[in-house]
Amino acid sequence: MKPVQIYDTTLRDGSQGEGISFSVQDKLQICRRLDELGIDFIEGGYPLSNPKDAAFFQEAAALTLRHSRLVAFGMTRRKGVKPQDDVGLNALRDAGTQYITVVGKTWDLHATEVLGVSLQENLEMIADSVRYLVGLGRTVIYDAEHFFDGVGANPEYGLQTIQAAAQAGAWLICLCDTNGGSMPDHVAQWVKRAADLVKIPIGIHPHNDSGLAVANAQAAVQAGAVQVQGTMNGIGERCGNVDITTVIANLRLKMGYECLLPDSLGHLTEVSRFVYEIANLNAVNGQPFVGASAFAHKGGMHVHAVNKLASSYEHVAPEAIGNSRRILVSELSGVSNIAAKAGRKFNIEHDRAALKRVLDKVTELESAGYVFEAAEASFELILRKQIGRWHKFFDLDHYRCAVSRQGQGAVLTKATLTLLVANQAITASADGDGPVNALDAALRRVLEPSYPAIKSLHLVDYKVRVVNARAETAAKVRVVIEFRSPEGVFGTVGVSENIIEASWQALCDAVEYRLLHDAEASGRR
Repeated sequence: MKPVQIYDTTLRDGSQGEGISFSVQDKLQICRRLDELGIDFIEGGYPLSNPKDAAFFQEAAALTLRHSRLVAFGMTRRKGVKPQDDVGLNALRDAGTQYITVVGKTWDLHATEVLGVSLQENLEMIADSVRYLVGLGRTVIYDAEHFFDGVGANPEYGLQTIQAAAQAGAWLICLCDTNGGSMPDHVAQWVKRAADLVKIPIGIHPHNDSGLAVANAQAAVQAGAVQVQGTMNGIGERCGNVDITTVIANLRLKMGYECLLPDSLGHLTEVSRFVYEIANLNAVNGQPFVGASAFAHKGGMHVHAVNKLASSYEHVAPEAIGNSRRILVSELSGVSNIAAKAGRKFNIEHDRAALKRVLDKVTELESAGYVFEAAEASFELILRKQIGRWHKFFDLDHYRCAVSRQGQGAVLTKATLTLLVANQAITASADGDGPVNALDAALRRVLEPSYPAIKSLHLVDYKVRVVNARAETAAKVRVVIEFRSPEGVFGTVGVSENIIEASWQALCDAVEYRLLHDAEASGRR
């Protein structure tokens, strides 16, 4: 099979989507999961654009990536500035990545009207920038912005821009459909022409403003492109980037191309949903391949046929991309997913009865609003309870949170709780910046004398989502909290009509998870 590189720009282009903002920790978490999936290139951000992206590259330097190559993104030098004096190019240098993507103008309209430079100076800006970074020993990907609009308006000049980058030493030229308005035949035509001209590898970076990003990406690959740049779930500015989950599945399962690691396609759905949770976005049920409804069947002859022969109403096997078939009247068994996720770790991968108990409990909780893709610690606790490998460290007697404010004064919050620890009732109170902070502080005051291991448990991020919006202010909320501990970074989840109770559930899961792992690591259990 012919290989195709997958270049993920979720952390940069994807973050430009409306309502999306990744913390540094979010970006590191996504980076790890993309690496595990086998993504070839991960674009971490534009280090000059904001302190958060610069901080990401500093933190990411400590990551041990087994497959992915981290990429810093930036622009060509400014007009009238030597490349060695350009703050943007030097920020790319200082990001410390071997691979750097530089974007430049292809469309003559953008050179003269947006940048305010002559066509010749734009060519020099492209060549100077690529040559400078190559001279530093970096591998440069050149993103030809607005390529397909540019060659439509001025074919000769559009081709000159990518030729300038190639002659300056670019390793790969990526052709961008920045406005997302191109048609697949137009894309295929110009990919072929570009490849014939520059004689170096060609990539494709499509946007979805005409709903054709996937079609354009696949047309480009068939025309000779060897790299697809896109985002997980297609998130991005306006109508989004190309959804690489769909592209990957089609390339692997339908078109005979090689991408990702050989055994990683079965994790595609899991990573897709993880990114939705980290981005605090509602998953798209009807999303091809990875959506919750992608292999859902409801009533009538469809269900009857699928029960006899799955392929009668399914274009691929859902398990191939880590999804599962759903019969909406009565859920079909998905114990294989449970077995793959945790069966080997707990030696139950062949224990069908135990797997079914876990699945039934997960299904019950998911119907109540729980989601476990970004809350693996909570999932592990459920599994442990079903197979008898859970230990109770404390019981709640009661908690109380009081929030007060008088006039324009400060908001005051106090939490008081009583826990039963080793059959002894212990009460503590704590002030906090809010109810969750106050509850966390009170919980620690009670437990740390008996369980000092929780001193190494630190909250990293906190997200809230409404589960049933029709209930308005009485709606259930789902709280997902990320923690860092010696086990690494993990997530827990709680669901309730009361945001404090949902938060308490997630806090308790984190403490139990930390204590269980500490006990097992120290050989006390």
